[in-house]
Amino acid sequence: MPRTPNKYDQHLDRTPANFVPLTPLQFLDRAALAYPDKVAVIHGARRYTWSQTRERARRLASALSKRGIGKGATVAVVGSNTPELYEAHFGVPMIGAVLNAINVRLSAEEIAFILSHGEAEILITDREFSPSVKKALGTLDAPIPVIDIDDSEAGGVGELLGETTYEALLEEGDPDFAWTYPADEWDAITLNYTSGTTGNPKGVVYHHRGAYLNAVGNIVTWTLPHESVYLWTLPMFHCNGWCIPWTMAALAGTNVCCRKVNAKAIFDAIADHGVTHFCGAPIVLGFVINATEAEKRPFDHTVKVMTAAAPPPAIVLARMQADGFHVTHTYGLTEVYGPATVCAWHAEWDDLKIEEQARLKSRQGVRYLVEDDLMIANPDTLEPVPWDGETIGEVFFRGNITMRGYLKNPDATKAAFAGGWFHSGDLGVVHPDGYIQLKDRSKDIIISGGENISSIEVESVLYRHPDVVACGVVARPDPKWGETPVAVVERRDGATVTEDDLLAFCRESLAGYKCPRAIYFDELPKTSTGKIQKVRLRDHVRRLAEADGS
Repeated sequence: MPRTPNKYDQHLDRTPANFVPLTPLQFLDRAALAYPDKVAVIHGARRYTWSQTRERARRLASALSKRGIGKGATVAVVGSNTPELYEAHFGVPMIGAVLNAINVRLSAEEIAFILSHGEAEILITDREFSPSVKKALGTLDAPIPVIDIDDSEAGGVGELLGETTYEALLEEGDPDFAWTYPADEWDAITLNYTSGTTGNPKGVVYHHRGAYLNAVGNIVTWTLPHESVYLWTLPMFHCNGWCIPWTMAALAGTNVCCRKVNAKAIFDAIADHGVTHFCGAPIVLGFVINATEAEKRPFDHTVKVMTAAAPPPAIVLARMQADGFHVTHTYGLTEVYGPATVCAWHAEWDDLKIEEQARLKSRQGVRYLVEDDLMIANPDTLEPVPWDGETIGEVFFRGNITMRGYLKNPDATKAAFAGGWFHSGDLGVVHPDGYIQLKDRSKDIIISGGENISSIEVESVLYRHPDVVACGVVARPDPKWGETPVAVVERRDGATVTEDDLLAFCRESLAGYKCPRAIYFDELPKTSTGKIQKVRLRDHVRRLAEADGS
């Protein structure tokens, strides 16, 4: 039987007057219109207002367009937290191109893979990272144009590799360049690579809608005011800085760039620029609480800190609060635009003992307002686990801040979205109040300094050594980095390879932070079929570490 037309379906059509695709590019236009003379970006002696930031982004878009870069093209950037990378978050998508901000800590081999797999048509790179970038460029099948970021704050390290500098490139661009918003909010805006669990990087594709929504989600979650002054301690290459480049434009706040993250830089920025917010992994919290008296500077306001990865221990939380910092704990993955859950705080919890506050804050909490749904469920049946704080299941996400999928990897995309949910691969429980808490990582991902490390990737490198018969890599707690990788190796009979030999071997193929911090030579715990038992291996590593005092 034909459906009777609903009165709300008649003569109420979608038109350009009442429907516009969502895009974070809108935020830059509004900031430049409403607050043209307000300082948008601070970097060393440089200052750019919101009007100037929009002009520089338009110049970048224009210059790239003149070089034939357009919709669907990939623009790669190997850059630090500087104005250039901030501007690229707007200038690149202005022409429909896709920004690929690459982790500067990766090895030349990894950078080359990303440039090739993402089909980068141009590379903008900071001179500080020229050693690894130069080596990567030398392995590509075909050359690509290179633009240098010659930042005065880099101290002259490295060399210039490109045909021109970023500032010269902007001079080629038109400050009044006529650009348009995307016709479809589903259009790709950025490409981020994650090591995943197989050791082979996967290209995670973000869309304009998700970037817009998570930028706004950050404002709601963190109750960010217009007067916010944000310090860039979180790398902009990490999930596009958790979408905060766009968040700050929405607020028309002030970005304070931080090229070298350390205690002195953090306290100087707070004292000199009135920083109100910053993000980071536990290592950043460690910089704050372990700062020397010479590094500290007095300030008279509360600084809000958002952290992810390992939850802050009670002693860290207590010291942060005593020093004037308020910590918010979040959780997410590259595939969900960075943070997608938050340990939403209750005012009455402020009166609890610090140990109890730390216990509550260690939970990953509830979904972001802009994420549709979150559950912990049986990975085979998708049946949600009971809210008992004990039954373990897999963490699943669904909604508008979930990636489009993995670039050129349909099988991985299909598996990730099986059953209409994004499968995180993380294991956790749900407490009686509905807050989730992670318990383990089903795919043995190690989180070190906020960066994901695939144990399988590290193992594959160790297996390349002729004297390694078997190996297993697991996480070991680290007071500075949260976790670091540690390996247990079985040597070939008669082999004399040493720990130093294998560490040097790893450094040839892996980024420094992915290399094991210790290598033990011992028999690996295995099942009857020869499979390495990671749970037992972690316990074994703990005993070995205790035995040698590490």
